[in-house]
Amino acid sequence: MGMYTDKPRWYMVPVKALAITFLLTLVTFALSLLLGIIGTLIRGLILGIHANMTAAYRDVALPMAIVAAVVILIASFVMEVRRYRQEKALVEIENAG
Repeated sequence: MGMYTDKPRWYMVPVKALAITFLLTLVTFALSLLLGIIGTLIRGLILGIHANMTAAYRDVALPMAIVAAVVILIASFVMEVRRYRQEKALVEIENAG
C-alpha cells in the first residue's frame, strides 16, 4: 500500500485555494494595519498633529489587503492546480504498477 492510494478530488482545489487566500489576507491586513498605525503615529509626531487612525485602515491596511488577496488567490490557485495534477499523475502511476 502506497502513500497515494486515494484519488485526488478536483473540488478540493478551490476550497484549499480560498482557505489559503483568506488566512494569508488576514495576516497581510494585520501586518499592514500595524505598519499603518506606526506610520501614522510617526507622521503625527513629526508634523505635530493629532494622528488620524482611520487613515491607517482606509489608506494603508485595506488597499494592501485587497492587493494581497488578488495576488494570493491567483498564486494559490496555480499552486493547487499544479499539486492536484501531480498527485493525480502519481496515483495513476502507482495504480498502473
